[in-house]
Amino acid sequence: MTENELSKIIFESALKVHKALGPGLLESAYEECLYFELTKQKLKVEKQKPLPLIYEDVRLDCGYRVDLLVERKVIIEVKSVEALHDIHLAQVLTYLKLSGCKLGLLINFNVLLIKEEGIRRIVNNL
Repeated sequence: MTENELSKIIFESALKVHKALGPGLLESAYEECLYFELTKQKLKVEKQKPLPLIYEDVRLDCGYRVDLLVERKVIIEVKSVEALHDIHLAQVLTYLKLSGCKLGLLINFNVLLIKEEGIRRIVNNL
């Protein structure tokens, strides 16, 4: 399955979770529900996946964790914040670079309409 095909399934699953729960909950609640929805779709999803940093050929375990990694291709960063900022986008782009993945989705569940303002697509142009 391609990154684009996966992103469509992720998008639809995020819509379903947001429709059921609405805004205002903790990130961890949305993450668990999205994980549940994606695994129902028979996708391989890893939660809180450790992401090491390689610096001068040395592997450093700095505590970076990807919220959700889908099929080892798409990184999902779950937020429940008033507004997304450039630093959130930079975080996902950094995770993409460290992991070698091409596509990341930044999903903010703390919005009224998730499909209009809650999902940002970030591409790593390796």
